[in-house]
Amino acid sequence: MLTRKQHELLLFINERLGQGGVSPSFDEMKDALGLRSKSGIHRLITGLEERGFIRRLPHRARALEVVRLPEGLEGTRPRPPRTKFQPNVIKGDFSGALPGREVANTAETIQLPLYGRIAAGTPIEALRDHSNMIDVPASMLSPGDHYALQVAGDSMVEAGILDGDTVVIQRCETADNGSIVVALVEDHEVTLKRLRRKGHTIALEPANAAYETRIFGADRVKVQGRLVGLMRKY
Repeated sequence: MLTRKQHELLLFINERLGQGGVSPSFDEMKDALGLRSKSGIHRLITGLEERGFIRRLPHRARALEVVRLPEGLEGTRPRPPRTKFQPNVIKGDFSGALPGREVANTAETIQLPLYGRIAAGTPIEALRDHSNMIDVPASMLSPGDHYALQVAGDSMVEAGILDGDTVVIQRCETADNGSIVVALVEDHEVTLKRLRRKGHTIALEPANAAYETRIFGADRVKVQGRLVGLMRKY
């Protein structure tokens, strides 16, 4: 699964290769996607390469090859949209605390409840689904209740958290400054961000220069857990 920006970049590269056989420069990619720095393009290209959509050709400058396109777009070269990313909203009920499961010290693995996709971009409502469980190594967990969430979006990529990753969360109501937390915003939006407190305000800080830090009054944000582990499928 590609993020919106990865999808846009892939189609833009494919279009330019089809026009002249030469991939666009990083500056051209940055301008086409409306990003502020080329570091974001580096991360997007790495993500596309890891997912098998593009390949870097050795010993050649600006040499990229599109290996495949997303399903349903093979053989086409549509111009990618240049509108601001708008996340899909997944309806759910996050009005109460997220129940977890106590970790047994003697267990090699433990099943944790796996809830729906949590935004690592603009906050979205998350899906509470009690039917899904996931096996997690007990060595990854701390004492107390834990649950897992699937990440949607790319705003925490500089912290090593990618779209589609599964994060393991220790349920808590407080966290130290700089911790990556599950934050409940105004009792209905849930997001994964780095927590910064200053006076009577709380900043939810992304790890991607393409996103802005959001600042709230302390009474508008509730900590629902802190990140203690991450799992990724290749």
